[in-house]
Amino acid sequence: MFDEEHSWIGVSLSEIYGAQCPWDAPQFPVIKPAYNHAVLFHVSEDGLNEINDRPPKPQTGVDKWNQDYVRMPCSSHSLYPVVEGSTTNLKKRWDIIQNALTKPMKNSQDLADTILSYNTKFKSIWKFSALHQLFNEHLEEEESQYFFSVTLPTIAKLALALPRLVQSPIPLLSTVPVGVMTFMRVTVPPKDCPKWASSNKLIGGTPLHVNSKGTIEDDGMGLLQVDFANKYLGGGVLSYGCVQEEIRFVICPELLVSMLFTEVLKPTEALLMIGCERYSSYSGYGDTFQWAGDYKDTTPYDLSGRRRCAVLAIDALPFRRLEDQYRPETIAWVGVSACTSKFEARLSYPGVATGNWGCGAFGGSPHLKSLLQIMACTEARRPIAYYTFDDIKLRNDIINIYKLLSKHNVTVGHVRNNTSPPFKANSMLALLQEAINNVQPEDWSKVVNKTERDIMSDWDRDIHIDNIMESSLIIPVTDSDDKFSDNSDVSDSAMSLDE
Repeated sequence: MFDEEHSWIGVSLSEIYGAQCPWDAPQFPVIKPAYNHAVLFHVSEDGLNEINDRPPKPQTGVDKWNQDYVRMPCSSHSLYPVVEGSTTNLKKRWDIIQNALTKPMKNSQDLADTILSYNTKFKSIWKFSALHQLFNEHLEEEESQYFFSVTLPTIAKLALALPRLVQSPIPLLSTVPVGVMTFMRVTVPPKDCPKWASSNKLIGGTPLHVNSKGTIEDDGMGLLQVDFANKYLGGGVLSYGCVQEEIRFVICPELLVSMLFTEVLKPTEALLMIGCERYSSYSGYGDTFQWAGDYKDTTPYDLSGRRRCAVLAIDALPFRRLEDQYRPETIAWVGVSACTSKFEARLSYPGVATGNWGCGAFGGSPHLKSLLQIMACTEARRPIAYYTFDDIKLRNDIINIYKLLSKHNVTVGHVRNNTSPPFKANSMLALLQEAINNVQPEDWSKVVNKTERDIMSDWDRDIHIDNIMESSLIIPVTDSDDKFSDNSDVSDSAMSLDE
């Protein structure tokens, strides 16, 4: 029987943290410049960044105008065609922008005209209907006046300061906040993926906390917080999307900068974003989503001046048919996307905060996706906190599945080999119970009778990859094999920004 007075079942969050307090868990490594880590502001030699009222000093660099760098509008190479009479001349785009932004704007039409003055090719495309509707129909006259007399001039002033604030090829996010962010693209080559079908790691060895209340961003403090990402990072946040990833990017707008320099994520890639701050509260989801006021983020800073918030963006596969997600190659893909960089026998912290990954518009099965994430965390030796978003039945189902697998000492390999169609069971729990009943006793004895030393030996044979933390959820690598060190199979590519 479940205690309905409590929203969560399983182990306490302190066992997911690996400590009594979220902030007692291990921190991410301090920021240090390296050949594969571009730091865009000055840091001390020890990588520590003192938190004070002074913004970090921008790192000076050489303007670069090519496909490997963000093409800045203030670059001398940024030219724009301007029609003058019967001729078309190329002018510096920044001169046009400066001229436009220094003029007063009194209403939404002035703002639209200003934007189009240096984006003329979009005059027939950008209608700004939502912008006009906001100011003409929804805002009070006093609110509109304040925006155009105070807020917008401040934004324009900040934009015009771009050449002074951003002095290196990759842009800084902003100037006044004193925090820092790190963006790390991490990849696992297929040859380094765990052998899921033959894995002997016990599902029951992974601490599991399942809660029907709360959210990843509200209750996953100090944990690796999963972003149910689109392969084009941010999804529809700049258009009409308003589900999990878009909401996270809106309430933590510093994440938006990742869209500027992150290419489409491949099935074996993810993006780890460390240090974002939350600025807004919200209510609702999708069509009911709305802003609910200012949010005061009290998350502490780490030794490098980053908020101790780590968001892990993993692409969620879309499924046209329910049965598609049970295909072996699909399940293998999920494992690849959330595998570990170091297969250790002991648990590694922080744990993972996640939920119904890819189960909304992408059509995923919450029961299967929760099980796959538990499998991935078992391989990674990381505890998992799972939030079912008010679904009490799903909470109970997940814990029942976990208890069943734990009771019978079921391994990741056995789950992997018994979640593929065709099957007759009408639920994940029934499917797994059916699979357990069909396995010959001698087959299970090979797992159940394994000694701790045997299991430790299995894990030890897998320890061959350097890690981004003590044990990461993702294997970090670069695209170029010649960048690997002599004693490592993988590397990582990262960039740290001043906020």
